[in-house]
Amino acid sequence: MVRLVLPNPGLEDRIPSLGELEVIEKEEASSRPKWDNKAQYMLTCVGFCVGLGNVWRFPYLCQSHGGGAFMIPFLILLVLEGVPLLHLEFAIGQRLRKGSVGVWSAIHPALKGVGIASMFVSFMVGLYYNTIIAWVMWYFFNSFQEPLPWSECPLNDNRTGYVEECARSTPVDYFWYRETLNISTSISDSGSVQWWVLLCLTCAWSVLYVCTIRGIETTGKAVYITSTLPYVVLTIFLIRGLTLKGATNGIVFLFTPNVTELANPVTWLDAGAQVFYSFSLAFGGLISFSSYNSVHNNCEMDSVIVSVINGFTSVYAATVVYSIIGFRATERFDDCFSQNILTLINGFDLAEGNVTQENFAEMQQWCNATDPVAYAQLKFQTCDMNTFLSEGVEGTGLAFIVFTEAITKMPVSPLWSVLFFIMLFCLGLSSMFGNMEGVVVPLQDLKVIPKKWPKEVLTGLICLVCYLIAFVFTLNSGQYWLSLMDGYAGSIPLLVVAFCEMFAVVYLYGIDRFNKDIEFMIGHKPNIFWQITWRVVSPLLMLVIFLFFFVVQVNKELIYSVWDPTYEEFPKSQKVSYPDWVYGVVVIVAGVPCLTIPGFALYKLIRNCFRKQESQQGLVSALSTTSVNGDLKY
Repeated sequence: MVRLVLPNPGLEDRIPSLGELEVIEKEEASSRPKWDNKAQYMLTCVGFCVGLGNVWRFPYLCQSHGGGAFMIPFLILLVLEGVPLLHLEFAIGQRLRKGSVGVWSAIHPALKGVGIASMFVSFMVGLYYNTIIAWVMWYFFNSFQEPLPWSECPLNDNRTGYVEECARSTPVDYFWYRETLNISTSISDSGSVQWWVLLCLTCAWSVLYVCTIRGIETTGKAVYITSTLPYVVLTIFLIRGLTLKGATNGIVFLFTPNVTELANPVTWLDAGAQVFYSFSLAFGGLISFSSYNSVHNNCEMDSVIVSVINGFTSVYAATVVYSIIGFRATERFDDCFSQNILTLINGFDLAEGNVTQENFAEMQQWCNATDPVAYAQLKFQTCDMNTFLSEGVEGTGLAFIVFTEAITKMPVSPLWSVLFFIMLFCLGLSSMFGNMEGVVVPLQDLKVIPKKWPKEVLTGLICLVCYLIAFVFTLNSGQYWLSLMDGYAGSIPLLVVAFCEMFAVVYLYGIDRFNKDIEFMIGHKPNIFWQITWRVVSPLLMLVIFLFFFVVQVNKELIYSVWDPTYEEFPKSQKVSYPDWVYGVVVIVAGVPCLTIPGFALYKLIRNCFRKQESQQGLVSALSTTSVNGDLKY
């Protein structure tokens, strides 16, 4: 077993001893918030981990990588990568009783950059994530209409026909791209602020502020609704979906395994990335949440339970989504077939009802034999069920186009629309609770804000700053900016942070010390599974995934999808290259959090070189002593 531990002088002085933990917990009782009960804590963690990605990215990956075959690498990597890192974050937060910055600077002062990097990632992801919630609110407000506004095209100014852009695409496309986003044809064409999106953005940040105004004291109450309601709505949609024509086509298509995909390395790498992101690891929020627990809380059991719920939710949500996609594909298949039947009837002046889907091929042969010349002039559409099912859509396209189109074809469609967007709102809001925790607590640890400022003011200030920066997403080019942020803010930086977290605990804090800590907290040492995954398997997996994505991203040309009515293949989205200045934005969004880690370590090294001390401690800036409440004194 690997037992390498790097020199870390002064560690014993920077962290409270096991004997002091229970005393510290009692001292903190009046000064530090804590969970009302275990259910509140678990619901908060589940709400943070289970987010919009479980609903709209996991089903897409299943469909793209062999259906049921994708479940195999997903579940394997969930066990080998997700669960160990989740347990590590829960345990280290509970042991050191601090947020991300406090935990990593206690392990080693040079690691404070790891906590700062987590804070940056939480901040940037929160910027665009709450904008998605604003879009969800816009659709929710528009759902109280019959018919739904995206169910049919609006009339043109002359009232003589439909708006051309809508007639050439679809009502759901038009409502999303034109009436919601009013999207431009380039990220460089910023346009103006769309007041309706700005209004919803104001509502979204206001709701988030009210829910997080006093940290876990208020979010702990909100999660009883935000973390449970999505499961109720998913179950309602599953029951409704299974009663719709063609729902089983979608579910069978989803779970039919294409085992050849298991030999594709991209399938395994995508599964590893999905496991990693779906757990909301390395944001810092889970470390903060666990720090409010009792010292003797069973963090090992918590990590297993949250992991099982997260994996189950991904599969469950995929089943619901593809029951609806199966219904949508069947509707489109039937419409396509009806158009072909109408073409045949009109071409040969046949009586209505004589041609059906069952005898269509036979009637085609008869017509071709009767008048080959006339038959050759007919143009039939290609109607293939698998083609309609295979139209891979993820992210906002799944939520705001595919699902909304399916809802318009359901009886009492406004009701299903309201339920669907309530579910998305709850999923997004509960994830934002963790993002806010990942920003507020590190700022308190860094003492950037005066300690006398109440938490309500600090939370309000953060929400206000994020709200003002998020104005960029309300512009005509806002969707392009959001896609750019989504692609880079929460990808490589999280992998780097997570790798540094595991390396820090295993090789700087010391795995033997960590084992003793867990034994003290839960009553037994971590078993051989945790030992192997923490020391070797999980770090190697993260390193492989990081290197793969880094190589792919460096060699890949940056392109994005543009909605342009003048494009010759419209309504297909046009793929165009980003302007050169976007590379600078990518470096800031993805590079700054990553460079914070070595940058801060280098700063500590240089500062120590110019500092004259009685004993040189390498990167350690000074001996530190632990106060009664566990804070560090330098």
